[in-house]
Formats: sequence, C-alpha cells, structure tokens
Amino acid sequence: MTPLRRRMLEDMAVRNCAKRTQESYTLCVQKFAQHFGKSPELLGPEEIRLYQIYLTRERKVAFSTLNCIVAALRFLYRVTLRVSWPVETIPYARKERKLSVVLSPEEVSQFFRAIPSPKYRALLAIAYGGGLRISELTGLRATDIDSKRQVIRVRSGKGHKDRYVMLSPRLLELVRAYWKAEHPKGGLLFPGAIAGQPLDASAIQRVCQRAARACGLKKRITPHTLRHCFATHLLEAGTDLRTIQVLMGHTSLQTTAVYLHVSNMASTETTSPLDRLESFPGLAARP
Repeated sequence: MTPLRRRMLEDMAVRNCAKRTQESYTLCVQKFAQHFGKSPELLGPEEIRLYQIYLTRERKVAFSTLNCIVAALRFLYRVTLRVSWPVETIPYARKERKLSVVLSPEEVSQFFRAIPSPKYRALLAIAYGGGLRISELTGLRATDIDSKRQVIRVRSGKGHKDRYVMLSPRLLELVRAYWKAEHPKGGLLFPGAIAGQPLDASAIQRVCQRAARACGLKKRITPHTLRHCFATHLLEAGTDLRTIQVLMGHTSLQTTAVYLHVSNMASTETTSPLDRLESFPGLAARP
C-alpha cells in the first residue's frame, strides 16, 4: 500500500466514512492514476478534465459512476493532498432523472406469492413493509425486532444513522413463521451460508428475479423496488412526506419528494383538459 493510499484511508476513517465508500473512493483514485501511469500527486485539473472526457466519450460510463469518481477525486485533492487550486471546479455530471419502477398493490401480492422460501419471503416483506435498504436488511439482528413496541430498529443505516420503522402485525407473523421454521443461529436475523456472516446481496437479487419470472411480471424487481413501493404506497394512502422521510431515513425532504413524481395521485386525481371539452371529433358529445 502506497503512503498516499494509506493517508487517504486514514482521512476517510477519521471522518467516519462507510467502509463501502472507502473502498469505492480508493478504487476510483487507483484507476485514475493507472490511466496516466503517474501518482495523483503529479496530476492536476487538466488531467482530471481529460480523464472525464475519456470516461464520457470513450467509456460512456453512467452519470452515477462519473459522479462517484468526482467525489473521490474531490476528497483526495481537497482533504488528503490539500491542493491550492479550487477543487470545486471538478464538475459533477448532470443527474439523470429516471422514475423508479413501482408495483401496484396487486402486483406486490402476486410477487410475494411466487416466493416459496419463508426466509426470503420474510426478508423481502420487511423491505416492502418497512422500506429498508438491502444493506439494512442483511444487517438486521433478531434483537432488532421489537414486537412489544411494534417497531424494527434499523442500525447504522445510510450516513451511520439509526432509525425505527413500523412492524405491522402481518409482518411480525411472517417473521415469526420464518423463525420457527429455520431457527437461525448467530444473532443475525437472516444469516448467510457461512455461520455469522450476512446474506449476500446478489442472492437476494436472484430471488427477486426468479419470483418476477415465476409470476409473469415484466417489470424489473429488486429489493430497492420494494423500498420504492413502500414510500409510494404510503404517499398514495395519504401519509405526509415528512413522516415518509423519517421512515425512509432520508436526510433531505427533497429526496423524499421524488415520490411525488412516481405516485399516480396527480395523474389519476386530476381531470385531463381533453375530458373538459364539450365535443371532440370522433367522440360522442358530453351528456
């Protein structure tokens, strides 16, 4: 390990950056250095500009990947190397706005009926019934299920924040049925194949894919899809955005407000101007 890499890791650890963030940032910096065959200490704004052009024109990387690289380089040059030039001039890619895939309540029921395993049915039911991220699901412990208070404790969510989400009677019933059937050992609620280790995220993704195919749904379904459904269905049921923000663990209300675009409330509860016309060619006149 180079001294620069060690120093950057130390800087991220001091700032309590998540382990996944540390791994991602160091990999981005490593690839940047390899592209030019030089240490980042010998590179600057012009090389960063050329690298971004290469990534967008030749590699055609996604905006999220490009922005991860920008964040890594900004951290390196601002915090670890403390350069004199303005690091903020490294531009982020313009964010694409794509609406999340959302299932109808009927499609959610159809999806869950296609999951034969009590373990995965309970796990994914928590994703939908509590809005948990996949990393939060795999980190759940049996002691996080508080049946008396009817809540689930989510430990060290995104940004190292704990929160509580609802534990509905139906969800508790599913978790208890799974517990009685499999009696998981080691403290984790959903342990992986190796004792004491959490489930691999890819295994959960595969379960989602198989269930979607089995029930004939054409939509791409992931654990995060169920999290989106949680927020969208709450919004459509009349839950206010602030409450949904707390349950989702969002820092900003603006992040939660995205679900206003996904919800069908605006499109189904608003009358189209076409329907307000007294007459229209090819259509019967309004009564």
